[in-house]
Amino acid sequence: MAALSGKIIQNAFLAQHRPQARHSTRYPSDFCALDTRSVHSFQECRLRLAGTSAKWLNTISTAWISSSKQAYISCNAAQGSSVVPSSAKVDFLKLQNGSDIRGVAVGGVEGEPVNLTEPVTEAIASAFAAWLLNKKKADGWRLTLGITTAGHDVLQFGLASTPAMFNSTLTEDEINHCPVDGAIMITASHLPYNRNGLKFFTSAGGLNKADIKDILERASRIYEDSSHGSTQELEQASKGEVSNVDYMSIYASDLVKAVRKSAGNKEKPLEGLHIVVDAGNGAGGFFVDKVLKPLGAITTGSQFLEPDGMFPNHIPNPEDKTAMKAITQAVADNKADLGIIFDTDVDRSAAVDSSGRELNRNRLIALMSAIVLEEHPGTTIVTDSVTSDGLTTFIENKLGGKHHRFKRGYKNVIDEAIRLNTIGEESHLAMETSGHGALKENHWLDDGAYLMVKLLNKLAAARILNPNVVSKVLTDLVEGLEEASVTVEIRLKIDQNHADLKGGSFRDYGEAVFKHLENTISKDEYLCKALKNYEGVRVSGYGGWFLLRLSLHDPVLPLNIEAPSKDDAIKLGLAVLTAVSEFPALDITALNKFLQQ
Repeated sequence: MAALSGKIIQNAFLAQHRPQARHSTRYPSDFCALDTRSVHSFQECRLRLAGTSAKWLNTISTAWISSSKQAYISCNAAQGSSVVPSSAKVDFLKLQNGSDIRGVAVGGVEGEPVNLTEPVTEAIASAFAAWLLNKKKADGWRLTLGITTAGHDVLQFGLASTPAMFNSTLTEDEINHCPVDGAIMITASHLPYNRNGLKFFTSAGGLNKADIKDILERASRIYEDSSHGSTQELEQASKGEVSNVDYMSIYASDLVKAVRKSAGNKEKPLEGLHIVVDAGNGAGGFFVDKVLKPLGAITTGSQFLEPDGMFPNHIPNPEDKTAMKAITQAVADNKADLGIIFDTDVDRSAAVDSSGRELNRNRLIALMSAIVLEEHPGTTIVTDSVTSDGLTTFIENKLGGKHHRFKRGYKNVIDEAIRLNTIGEESHLAMETSGHGALKENHWLDDGAYLMVKLLNKLAAARILNPNVVSKVLTDLVEGLEEASVTVEIRLKIDQNHADLKGGSFRDYGEAVFKHLENTISKDEYLCKALKNYEGVRVSGYGGWFLLRLSLHDPVLPLNIEAPSKDDAIKLGLAVLTAVSEFPALDITALNKFLQQ
């Protein structure tokens, strides 16, 4: 059995299963959309899917929903090694990565056997279809009848971004079969070439951890059932048809309309502005031809627009120093007014102004906060836990907003902003230092392209008053943001096999470390524990701060330190070292190295 070949967004050319398979061009983003709107009656409910593929793989795949009780998405890739046989026992829950699914899709890396295989992926697709119909219809009997008797169609969207995938569940476009009821994005973002994954969406947004667990448990049962029988009858029973939809053009046109609207409906509001884009060989290259050029921008010097899952130039990650250096250099070399960089599947982004100043992490949050607070004075800005004290001061003292620092994890941040609104605390922006940013006006979708459109809106509006305005209008918005001279993240690994864990979990061990650290800090007159904190231990002192927390998924305690000088950072690091040195299962090598520099 061939693996679902992988990297960022491997192949998923979803097609009706027929004797002669159809080939497709490979691109580094996969998208599947499901439409469960009924035709005539619920018993004839139709399921539509859409998919794209990875350019650098020569693969074919098929998809069908059968008239018996299982749904299949089959990706037939180049033969690989270390593939889990279809009859092998698979722990589906180990594929869960928070609110996503991640696994190894391509063999060849020692110690990383393929576990996201074709039959595993078929089972997951079937489970999502069942889960989706269960959410849409409460009547279990009708649900089963709908799945077992309906013909199901496939919409192929071609190259797509993750935000566009979610957006297709909202778009009103009957001609192109939108809105769809569910969507699957096949992507592992910027992870190594052998990895792949799945993200799921409905019109309510991305699925949460409980939903993913539910789907994987369903998939496990489907997988076990299918291993005891043949799928030949299912293939023959398939009724679905394939439709190709250029959805990215629909999605991009909405972005263009938003910028034109901000400029008084001027056709080319960016005319004369030189804007370069770095897509990092991910899925963001569309932004040049489908968004910037129609708005009149000059885009020469844009780079790495062609999808390539091997990422030959740099990792497409707005937090990566090499990636940010690449876009900064492109701005300088082309004397551009603005640089824009996307991550692989375009749910994150960052920018660089004409002087080469990076607008990412705390700066990008500060910039977006300034824009949002102009539109919604006094609103609450929700961020992740590693944002700076300087950002809090900027949002609250200069902009007049409220900073609600929450947990790491973009889904945590977005869900918290939604929760605050439900209890009467207005919030319009949820943003993580990684570059994930979601706005209430955009259905709380973390969309890197939409974030950049908000910056373009600001530029376009300013150019109505002064046609000579360039990116300085954006830089001026973050004037006064206090920034630390030293910013570092140190990862302290927990040895799960160490006797000091005494049979407990790494999470229990981490909590014990936190408790001891809190006790130690309470005795230090130069340090002050944060009064309001939602994960780990956050402490201010020596003009800076540190946060020690548990990783979302791994046996690691990340330590973030920000300080006005190296000496002050070392003082903060020593305070942590004093406490954690008493825990032998904790590898403090990296911390010691930092302190000895």
